[in-house]
Amino acid sequence: MQCLDSAISLRYAQNDGRGFAENPQVNLVPAFDAQPKWEIFCRVVDNYGDVGVCWRLARALAAEFGLDVRLWVDDWKTLSRLCPQAVRDGVIASGVELRRWTDPFPMEAPADVVIEAFGCDLPEVHERAMAEKEKPPIWVNLEYLSAEDWVRGCHRRSSPHPPLTKTFFFPGLMEGTGGLILEKGLLERRDRVLRTLSRADWLRTFTQEPLHEDALVISLFGYEPFGLCELLRYWEKGERPVLLLIPEGRSLVGVETALNANLPVGKEMRRGALRVVALPFTGQDGFDELLWRCDLNLVRGEDSFVRAQWAARPFVWNIYQQENDAHFVKLEAFLARYCTDLSPDAAEAVMSFWQAWNGRGDTVKTWIALAHALPELEKHAQNWCDTLAARPSLVATLWKFVDTSLKKLDKIPPL
Repeated sequence: MQCLDSAISLRYAQNDGRGFAENPQVNLVPAFDAQPKWEIFCRVVDNYGDVGVCWRLARALAAEFGLDVRLWVDDWKTLSRLCPQAVRDGVIASGVELRRWTDPFPMEAPADVVIEAFGCDLPEVHERAMAEKEKPPIWVNLEYLSAEDWVRGCHRRSSPHPPLTKTFFFPGLMEGTGGLILEKGLLERRDRVLRTLSRADWLRTFTQEPLHEDALVISLFGYEPFGLCELLRYWEKGERPVLLLIPEGRSLVGVETALNANLPVGKEMRRGALRVVALPFTGQDGFDELLWRCDLNLVRGEDSFVRAQWAARPFVWNIYQQENDAHFVKLEAFLARYCTDLSPDAAEAVMSFWQAWNGRGDTVKTWIALAHALPELEKHAQNWCDTLAARPSLVATLWKFVDTSLKKLDKIPPL
């Protein structure tokens, strides 16, 4: 196995001393007489990213394959922001049963398929119950997204936990990985929405002031990006009007701090050529539409990073920081793939600004080149989206992995 560069590498290298099975195709996965029940376990580690991915995945599995899905979340407050229907334990929302992951963990019969999201470690009592089942469940560890080459070598590798077997499943941007979450009909819905309602009419939901015809519309959903204050000052003094749309939350607090101003949700402020609008918190569908409507999206983490690619608009990734700057390896791996078909000047502009936005460089100097490259980046973003969409989605590959494994075991004669 190749050397892994992040904290998750320890799980693969050591894996509790059990090692990996060399052939992921021969995992002893049990067969079931009826359609299997699924459950997903999620710990909220960083804001809305982890639960955002799990909630999207759970909804898509239920909607596209009619599966009985149960979602366990330890931070109910965060879940309820994304899913207002989460008013009580056990409620059904979008075909998904929402459950509180409490300590002590409730005594529940394990599902037939157990998804451990992002190495969150299952409750010990539940793992014991899984091992005691007559037909041990399929156990999948859904990992974080990375564009690094080693991912293909680790995807669908298995680890024995007798009598259980855990399989590592990696999302990815290239062949040989699990793909990305792309709900059926999402891109068609995006195009239909954009045709049906103009951006000017959509903006009237948030502000009555008309949009300047030459304005650059930018969304900001980030951590605390480096050089934000300097870039805001540059936009303020610039010739081209900039409309900055900021959803309620951490990003808005960061802008308020940078501008040394208070901006209540639903209000706006103007500083020279810069106009800033504070948007109310929205669910996932509303956030998707925000990305569709902007000329440039400044996004973060994993969930919004993927959604920005489905928006088919230019974007910049504020990656989650790791110790010893390990996150730059992930950043550069993605950039190496994303910039392949760009002209040399546009590729350099993208790589330089992305690096600066994450702490290596000058955001103002690199912004000038990025802004100049935006027309080329618009076409590139659409082509990139089309290329990714032509591959199987994470929803489909995960379902197929389970379904194929069950069918293979059905053919194994009894001992």
